[in-house]
Amino acid sequence: MSVVPPATVLVTGGGGFIGGHLVPILAGAGYRVRSLDNRYRADPEVLAVQERLGVELVEADVRSRGAMDRAVRGCDAVVHLAATAINKSFADPAESLEINLLGTEHTFAAAADAGVRRVVFASSASVYGEPGSLPMREDGPLAPQTPYCISKLAGEHLLGFYRRTHGLEGIALRLFNVYGPGQRRDAYYTTVVLSFVERLLAGEPPVIDGDGAQTMDFVHVRDVAEAFRAALVCGEASAVCNVGTGVQTSVAELARILSDLVGSATEPQFRPRDVLVTRRAADVARARQVLGWEPRIGVKEGLAEVVAEVRSRRS
Repeated sequence: MSVVPPATVLVTGGGGFIGGHLVPILAGAGYRVRSLDNRYRADPEVLAVQERLGVELVEADVRSRGAMDRAVRGCDAVVHLAATAINKSFADPAESLEINLLGTEHTFAAAADAGVRRVVFASSASVYGEPGSLPMREDGPLAPQTPYCISKLAGEHLLGFYRRTHGLEGIALRLFNVYGPGQRRDAYYTTVVLSFVERLLAGEPPVIDGDGAQTMDFVHVRDVAEAFRAALVCGEASAVCNVGTGVQTSVAELARILSDLVGSATEPQFRPRDVLVTRRAADVARARQVLGWEPRIGVKEGLAEVVAEVRSRRS
């Protein structure tokens, strides 16, 4: 059953990068929105904007089942974004699993017990691991390589469990390399964008790990936010969909694009380093069919927006 305005939607991790773009979109569409965050890594400016929009701010941690029971009360849907970053799972696997897996279980269980109709879960393209072929399809082989990746795949299975046992509708979105204004500097796969921009603006060369041939599928955060909105209203009750563009951009090409946008002739530096995944490109046919969604912001347009934001912060 579609969840349409003026339904009440809880967004976990609402003070983060994606939540900062999604919550205003939902509020602007007429939803009653609760934005839940433990404020450990939340952006205060994001929360201030949400408060001005009349969004209900809830300070809580997904690791507390009692807190989640209270947070979902009266909600029609939940968008579950709260998670630790992939690089954190290397440094502290136990914390990563506690937040990303136990916190996800608490969120889904609380939603099911409260009679929430639908959950939209932020999964990750990292569940695929190193692809054997491109583009990466939802029915392709899965090989998660880190505690973060494992927890995201487990979250998809948990969503299926609550669908079977409680009738909870569940849409999992496998996000590719999300970037855009407001992104954090500790994002494992896309911190390269900010790093390159800031170095180029400082007259320094971008530093590329390996030979720069590794590719990413950069998808703009506003397109991602629209995918979550579409997942709330789509007619399917259960689905897993890629959210990407299908376009590969190598790290070396990224450096060239950003150099052109900044107006720098500085040549990049290369350093030997292993990379976790060497290729990424999403098959988004299912997202088009199930969600009625497709990416609209091209990578050059989106990167120009990031360059403009970084420049404005430096001025």
